[in-house]
Amino acid sequence: MKKFICLLASLLLYNSPVEADAEDTRTVIQLSPKHRAMVLTEMREFLRGLQQISEALSREDMDSVAGVARSLGISMSQHMPAELKQALPQGFRKLGHSVHSHFDQIALDAESLGDSGHALSQLAHTLSGCVSCHSMYQIRNE
Repeated sequence: MKKFICLLASLLLYNSPVEADAEDTRTVIQLSPKHRAMVLTEMREFLRGLQQISEALSREDMDSVAGVARSLGISMSQHMPAELKQALPQGFRKLGHSVHSHFDQIALDAESLGDSGHALSQLAHTLSGCVSCHSMYQIRNE
C-alpha cells in the first residue's frame, strides 16, 4: 500500500522540463466562471475521495471504502445543472460518467467482496479515467 501511495504522489508531482516547455494541445473547454468552479470543485472531491479510499484501504476498512466510493458515484453527478451538462463536450461527459460508475462499482464490490486488493485494482482503473480526462481537456473561463 505504501508503494502505491508513493507512486501516486510521484505521478501527481512529476513535471519534467520537456513537458513544461511543450505546447498544451488538450481540448479547451470554455465555461462560465460559475460552471468552471463547479467542475473543479467536483474534481477536488474526487481527489479528496481518492485519498480517503487509499487511507481506508491501508487499514482494510472496507466499510469506509464503500461509503466514500458511493459518495463519488452517479448520485454525485445528479446536482449538475442542465446548462452545464450541455456546455461540456460529449467525450468529457462520457469520461465523467465512467468515473462516477467506477466509484459505484467499487462501493458495491467493497461491500460484497471485502477484498482490499480487488478494490485497489479498481481504484487504479478509475484513476486511469482521471488521467485520460486531464490529458485530453483543460477548462478555462469564457
